[in-house]
Amino acid sequence: MTGIHGRRGPFTDGDTVQLTDPKGRMHTITLREGGAFHSHRGRVAHDDLIGEPEGSVVRSNTGTAYVALRPLLIDYTLSMKRGATIVYPKDAAQVLVEADIFPGARVVEAGAGSGAMSNWLLRAVGEKGMVSSYERRADFAEIARKNVERFHGGPHPAWKLTVGDLVESLDDVDVDRVFLDMLAPWECLGAVAETLIPGGLVCCYVATTTQLSRVVEALREDPRFYEPRSWETMLRTWHVEGLAVRPDHRMVGHTGFLVVARRLADGVEAPERRRRPAKGAYGKDYEAARAADRGGTAEKKA
Repeated sequence: MTGIHGRRGPFTDGDTVQLTDPKGRMHTITLREGGAFHSHRGRVAHDDLIGEPEGSVVRSNTGTAYVALRPLLIDYTLSMKRGATIVYPKDAAQVLVEADIFPGARVVEAGAGSGAMSNWLLRAVGEKGMVSSYERRADFAEIARKNVERFHGGPHPAWKLTVGDLVESLDDVDVDRVFLDMLAPWECLGAVAETLIPGGLVCCYVATTTQLSRVVEALREDPRFYEPRSWETMLRTWHVEGLAVRPDHRMVGHTGFLVVARRLADGVEAPERRRRPAKGAYGKDYEAARAADRGGTAEKKA
């Protein structure tokens, strides 16, 4: 149960195949005996592919050549039907690395959205792990279910999908990792802290700077979490053609911010993190209280 990319051997009836034309345009089809793929470049018979090895070249009736491959998960993610906006592959890769998603891990995901991140998590935890996905909207949950089952060829044994609010519906215990992709992840931190094991990790994916600020401050205020880290990634491809080697004019820039924090053991108090915030970063009341703790005044510090 490794998904489309894990299947080997010649193409068979029912396989998902990606056809790429000479201009690099990709078309994803499901092979059926007697079926055909139609485009403005002509007709490609499915029977011309069934029985052929992966990496074959097939021609339409007008002579256009297509390279036939099983789609990678990154290809499937970008082409699948969407309800909610997906977690883009560049961010999914960061989640798997920075959140340390390992084989056999027990992971909670909220919300499931279109199922893009669910597929990446399932690949990382393997069949011996568990991914419990929560989604408030039933229509999004149905899209996620179809996308996951299409990629894996049926229900995945390590996946549980629940329609409902995470705080109200969460019944998982002793969880290793929690991934939150929602508008207000700070509202779920109490429930997350209860389900995470000591040393477990929460990873939040948010789109705006206001969300980033609020979730980081909420994590800092909760004594059960250790100092959070936040970042974003940019992806720039390059044009390489003979002596013309340069960055592409367009790049995948901001898609979202990621925040991670570790769960501390119960009853412990982490040492205060020493950092030097910019002057006025926390407002006059904070500056006055900080100065008083040091035996001075905010005016003297200024």
